[in-house]
Amino acid sequence: MTARQRLSVVMIVKNEAALLPDCLASVSWADEIILLDSGSQDATLAVAQQYGAKVFHSRQWPGYGRQRQLAQTWASGEMILMIDADERVTPELRAAIEQVLQTPPQPDKVYSLGRLNLFLGRFMRHSGWYPDRVVRLYPRAYSYNNHQVHESLETGQAQIVPLAGHLQHLTCRDFCAFQRKQLAYAEAWAQQRHRQGKRCGVFSVFSHTLGAFCKTLLLRAGFLDGSQGWLLAVVNAQYTFNKYAALWALGQSSSGDKK
Repeated sequence: MTARQRLSVVMIVKNEAALLPDCLASVSWADEIILLDSGSQDATLAVAQQYGAKVFHSRQWPGYGRQRQLAQTWASGEMILMIDADERVTPELRAAIEQVLQTPPQPDKVYSLGRLNLFLGRFMRHSGWYPDRVVRLYPRAYSYNNHQVHESLETGQAQIVPLAGHLQHLTCRDFCAFQRKQLAYAEAWAQQRHRQGKRCGVFSVFSHTLGAFCKTLLLRAGFLDGSQGWLLAVVNAQYTFNKYAALWALGQSSSGDKK
């Protein structure tokens, strides 16, 4: 009889004491939980230790992709489940993951999880936020790319197998906190693109912004998500504006430095 594959839950965190208990409770059945902390000043570490997580520390911040790579180096399981503090594994998803763990290792397969994203009190079913499949369960041989934001797993030629059940994602509970996070993402995105030599004109700033609004509200049927759908369309447009306006501004700054 084939032995069950060991599962390592891997997380990167900072000041997540409020969200961590429910997250860790939802994966307490895993063989180990690896938590890489980047300087928490709240009760994050105490909560992690309460749930038996193995805690490691990194004072530097190389970006999301590299931080996930580093966290994974401490994992010992054959399979990795990468999650965030604002995510919860539902019982249905746990059952699907357990089924994978009971099968012989398949190094050419990775697994996508369907996320239910919460936005201002509503789990969205449209607006481009559902089904929001992310590859988070995979053999340890795979790793994340180096992107500072919007990082993803380097899957190569692997077959991506969708799993049943949902990963609940508490995306936006506090509107202002969500906006601050979006602004930080936009800044990191613009800086990364600027370093890669990317530039954009002012027309692109507004065309991308309008496109993001129309895509969310109309093409992705955001209007079916009620008031939250309309607000999300504006938020997505605002985020897109911030990204491209920041990239445009960096280009202007570089041009001025050369004069």
